[in-house]
This record gives sequence, C-alpha cells and structure tokens, in this order.
Amino acid sequence: MSFPTYFECFDPKEMLDQYPVGDEFVRRYTNMSRDELFAIQDKQFRKLMKRGWEIPFYQRLWGNQGIEAGDIKGLADITKLPVYDKSDLMASVNDYPPYGDFDGRGDTPVVFHTTSGTTGRPQPLMFGPKGREITNLLIGRMYRWMGLDRDDVVQSVYGHGMINGGHYIREAVTHYTNSLFLSAGTGIETRSINQVNLMADFNVSCMVGFVDYIRKLAEVAEAENLFERINLKMIIGHLGTEDRASTEAAWHGAKAYDWYGVGDTGTIAGEGPERDGMYVWEDAQYLELLDVDTGEPVAPGGTGDMVVTCLFKDDIAPCIRFNTHDITEERTDANATGMVFKRITGFKGRSDNMVKLRGINIFPHAIGAIIEGRGDLTGEYVCRVTRDASGRDSMHVTLESRGASEQSEIAELLRKGIGIEVDVALVGPGETADDTQIDTRQKPIRLIDARGL
Repeated sequence: MSFPTYFECFDPKEMLDQYPVGDEFVRRYTNMSRDELFAIQDKQFRKLMKRGWEIPFYQRLWGNQGIEAGDIKGLADITKLPVYDKSDLMASVNDYPPYGDFDGRGDTPVVFHTTSGTTGRPQPLMFGPKGREITNLLIGRMYRWMGLDRDDVVQSVYGHGMINGGHYIREAVTHYTNSLFLSAGTGIETRSINQVNLMADFNVSCMVGFVDYIRKLAEVAEAENLFERINLKMIIGHLGTEDRASTEAAWHGAKAYDWYGVGDTGTIAGEGPERDGMYVWEDAQYLELLDVDTGEPVAPGGTGDMVVTCLFKDDIAPCIRFNTHDITEERTDANATGMVFKRITGFKGRSDNMVKLRGINIFPHAIGAIIEGRGDLTGEYVCRVTRDASGRDSMHVTLESRGASEQSEIAELLRKGIGIEVDVALVGPGETADDTQIDTRQKPIRLIDARGL
C-alpha cells in the first residue's frame, strides 16, 4: 500500500520561509505594517475556509446557521461564522465515537494526543504533519526570541502520556532551538527530589512548564541545599495574573517569561525579550476577544473570551473560531520592540470556571495573584463552592501557610481583592495537594464545585 511519510506531507523549507525563526523572524515582523499583516492573514484564511468546508463538523456547524460557502469571502467576514467550544467537540465525539468528526485524516500520517482533562473528559487532538510542525515551530521561535540559545539546557516539567503538552514542547525545542532538552515530566513521572538533582547534575539553565509546580521545585531545591549547584537563568511558564517577582526570587533571580496557548491551537501569544505584554503570533493565529455574556467583540482594552482561528491548520484538523473560554484583554499602548503583532495582558481566568456569588463574578485563579507576595503563604490554595438548603452559595478557600499567618487578615485580604467575603482556612505546607493534585496534574485544581449543578 502506498501512502506518504510524515515529511513528504509538507515542504520544510517553504514552512520556514513562511514562518521564519531567529533573526529573520524579528526582521520581518518589525518591518511590516498592519495592512501587510492583514493581507497575509486574509490569504491564509481563505485557504483555511476551503478546507473547513470539507470537514463534516464544520459543514454541520455552519450549515445549521444557514451559512453557505459563498457567504464568507474573506477574513473580514469571520464574525458571520459561529464560535464553538470544547462542549461542541465532545458532543461530536459522543455522536461519532471515538474521535468525533472534526478531522479529515485520509491517508495523511497523524499525531494523536488528548487534552489533560482539566475541564472534563479528555478531548481527542489530531495533528497533520504540517499543522504539527508549525505548532512546534511557533514554540521554538518564541523561546528563541525570549533568549534561549544553543548553549542552554532545558528541563521540561510538562506531562506526557496521552497529554499533548510535554510531547510538542520536546519537539519544539529539539527541532527549532538547538538547546539540549531534558524531558523530566511531572512529579509523578520524575519525583521532585530527582527533578532538582537533574538540574544540578546536567547544568540546567532553563525550566519550562506550569509555574505552580516550578515554584514547588524551588522549595525542594532549597530543602536539598542544591542552589550552589543550580544555575537556572530562565523560567518559561504560564504566569497568569500572578506576580512574577516571587517566582524569580524563589529561583534566586532566574527571569520568568509568560506565554499562553491551549491544546487545540498550540502557542497563541508569548512575551518578547522585554517581558512587557504577550505578543499574539498573528502570522499564524487570528485572535478575537468576545464579551463573555453577549459574544460581541469587545472594544480595544476591554476584557473578553479568547476566540482563536489557527490560520495555518489547513491540513487535517482546522480550528476556526474556537472559544477557549480563557479571559484576557488587549494592550493598547505601544511596544518597545517595534513588533507589528498586537499584545494581550495574559491569562486572567476562565469564563466557564467563573463563580457568581451574590451578584459578583469571581475567578478562583485570581486568588493566586492576591496572595502571591506573601512570604508566610506557600502560594498553594483550593476553593470549594457549596450551596446550603436555602439556595445560598458560599466559597471556602483553603490556603497553605508556613506559620504565623492570621486567618482574619487573610480573609480581609481576599475580601478586598475579590470584592466579597469568603470563608478562609489555613493548613500547613503540602496539605492542599490531595485536592489540587499538584504532583500529578499539569494544571492543579483550584476550584471544587460541590453544589451538584
């Protein structure tokens, strides 16, 4: 039987020309106008839409809205298309098990993974060779712009198994950076004490992963008296709204860089070398910010759901107006690099993880930013929402304390920060781990909704 191999499905040289890395990336996109960028996006979008109409999922999604192929003439018409989210993809999986009908594989080689299942049952993720390699390239390009070079040793604490994260980060670093890569994985894959010894033994200079676990490893390194042998200079993680200063202090001055992406899309935005807002990789990703309640575009500077169209995924699994339900806002000030791409502030929380208590919207993720600067707290916490017999909802926040914390003081701090009173309980270091599952999950659980809704 004849079928193409992975590297026969796309032209690597053409890909690197279209999506440059290193110095050429900086040169091209600091010498480009917004009009030139839109022309590139529009051309890619037209090709993407042609492929989208060949996928049963989109045929049904768009057809149910009475949309025909001729109605969408270019990127200017994108708002005529409906958005979709993970619930639509999982409905597709339920109706067309086990993979759903949102990919068009054919004879093309496929890279298959799943999401982590943070917001429910793991979702199938399929990548064609072209889409996969551009996804990898965007990470490698971002890391290099941040300052990663060929002399660096990178330790990754992203998970593996069926989860996509650790695998495509490994591919990104090994294919596009020339740095040495240590695939340590999560605490369940490589015990924390072994993780910090790896850093010391192999002169790790950059750590990548979710910042919650990275911060925990700093405490392990301190307990093992390893900082005389560890020379970490970069942390590339997901800082969200937290203050990076304490993360950097925990690792004795290593610089922390923020970026954002999801399993379906790969990296969407990341910081540049000046670490002043996250640049959206607009040659590959078209990002819209939509009002959480109305679905309408928000004004510049407004806060909204990130809705993403992957302009490059025109092979087996198009991604067209995917609502991540992650919230951010666009920066409206000028950047210092001259880069043509727009910037966002970073991940502020999830709209589908939002809790409304007595008329106030609360994002559990925001608690991390409120407590970040307190040395008496470890930074670990978990929120539990309950409903009493009268139908009144309450939030209970359990935080880890190193000692000497005043419960009433912390309760007042949270009340001022989130705008409503919550119940506060203080426990010792490590005592929230069973609830957050920080040692076994890429993304710790921060909200337990016990209302049975």
